Amino acid sequence: MRSYAGCVDNPIEDLVLQNKTGSTISRQHAANAIRALSMDAVQKANSGHPGAPMGMADIAEVLWNDYLKHNPANPSWSDRDRFVLSNGHGSMLIYSLLHLTGYDLSIDDIQDFRQLHSKTPGHPEYGYTPGVETTTGPLGQGLANAVGLAVAEKLMAARFNKSGHQVVDHRTWCFVGDGCLMEGISHEACSLAGTLGLGKLTVVYDDNGISIDGEIDGWFTDDTPARFEAYGWHVVRDVDGHDPKAIASAFDAAIGEGSRPTLICCKTIIGKGSPNKQGSESCHGSPLGEDEILLTRAALDWHSAPFVVPDDVYAHWDARSSGSASEAAWQSTFAAYQVDCPELAAEFERRMAGDLPEAFLSGVDDFIAQCVANESDVASRKASQQAIATIAPMLPELLGGSADLAGSNLTLWPGAQAASASDTEGNYIFYGVREFAMAAMMNGIALHGGFIPYGGTFLIFMEYARNAVRMAALMKQRAIYVFTHDSVGLGEDGPTHQPVEQLTAMRSTPNLDTWRPCDAVESAIAWKQAIMRVDGPSALVFSRQTLPHQVGAAERVSDVARGAYVLREEQGELEAIIIATGSEISLATEAADKLAAAGRGIRVVSMPCAEVFERQDV
Repeated sequence: MRSYAGCVDNPIEDLVLQNKTGSTISRQHAANAIRALSMDAVQKANSGHPGAPMGMADIAEVLWNDYLKHNPANPSWSDRDRFVLSNGHGSMLIYSLLHLTGYDLSIDDIQDFRQLHSKTPGHPEYGYTPGVETTTGPLGQGLANAVGLAVAEKLMAARFNKSGHQVVDHRTWCFVGDGCLMEGISHEACSLAGTLGLGKLTVVYDDNGISIDGEIDGWFTDDTPARFEAYGWHVVRDVDGHDPKAIASAFDAAIGEGSRPTLICCKTIIGKGSPNKQGSESCHGSPLGEDEILLTRAALDWHSAPFVVPDDVYAHWDARSSGSASEAAWQSTFAAYQVDCPELAAEFERRMAGDLPEAFLSGVDDFIAQCVANESDVASRKASQQAIATIAPMLPELLGGSADLAGSNLTLWPGAQAASASDTEGNYIFYGVREFAMAAMMNGIALHGGFIPYGGTFLIFMEYARNAVRMAALMKQRAIYVFTHDSVGLGEDGPTHQPVEQLTAMRSTPNLDTWRPCDAVESAIAWKQAIMRVDGPSALVFSRQTLPHQVGAAERVSDVARGAYVLREEQGELEAIIIATGSEISLATEAADKLAAAGRGIRVVSMPCAEVFERQDV
């Protein structure tokens, strides 16, 4: 069993507070509600992770009762603080918090933990549970999502806040465990977060020293505080995660730091309260067991039956009144903003709603018509850049980027301006060589609202970003990936850079639209469709080499948007259909020409997006 300096295995300091009804309750007793609900729900489900919720209960109690700005009656309030549980296996922590503070999550929902179609799945899932900001579970990705959320807040604040009108002013809080910080994505995302100076991002590290395999001394001995200081973070070291005063002091220090993200290192005991299992891996990912739960109830002085929370505890946690008051104060601020800055207020509302500008459709359709008329032979990556240069001025919410390949992916455009710690009015992020973090940060940016993110890399390096792309598809987020150098046409860089299996991998990913256009016209249409799609991500796959113009007739433009269409009709009786995409279209038409010369009836179909084609009714 593990113990720490700075974190003693003894009763939590029993601070006594008045709850919302005026009666008194101890902070320990309030936190114990999380412990009780967590161990009961995991026991009933016969699976789950009680250790982290029980270990982080005291930290969560201080944060959610004294610091977090939120409104249970309106989980989508635009200026709420964002809370991310990156160590998503500890999902009963957030479910307990949401239930106790008054979100639409009943005790019946808690009892349905980990059951099919319940509002309390095994890992937090965006869209299933009110108040869950992002789907977490793959460790480290929630942390990168939080970095993206903080980026979005900073850029939106720079765009919309004016003197006397702070309409964007919220923080991002993220809980992480040892596993999150072992994952490589944590390095990618946190390195960039320090560089970007995300002062409203606070990460709380649950330093309990335990993972599934046991005590982590054999595989994770990093000096984590020094690591984050090297990233340029503000670090609060050695906080007793079971001392409310120490926790509050750390939160105050984080809020007082305006120019750097903060890491708070909390020494905790996993499974705190369980007499025989706390401090060990035995409570990490398994039910405590009925006998141990009885002992834990006695140790915590918690005498309520399973799934019963006393009224005075509910009263302590209830955030509905204070949350509604916080949002009402913001609504008053925004009403004054609408009077003084009506155009900005209208743009803010449009962007947060995810609506496109009225002029977008006509503008992009005019550009597509120009592509048809120009009949240009061009590399589709260059055609993509031309599309971006046309679309971006019409779409201020478009936030571009690339993983250190801007000059190759051609993701920059003449109006692009780099976002940085000092320049918060930028519309382009230089992510560096961080494909995984780029894709996961894009998820956070999309989830925040107000932006449509796109990011570029070589198609072969989609593999580095793939799980974050999958998460965007699961969460139905409008994120756009620009994957260039899409075939052996890449040339001299050789097989390490020549993609082969990547298209198949993407096309097998549910809810990911993969566009592989064959010319400038299809490229422009792919961009239009990706931007208009509101229920999932799109991958736009472009060539390095020049491709011949293919879409000749203006009337075929609408067919392209269907995902597949007849590019060339057969001569005579139909004998075969060649279906191709991207740079292989020219090979298909050449083959069809040769076969036609031999008297064979060959039809050529261009299928730039199989997923869109398959969704058609007819």
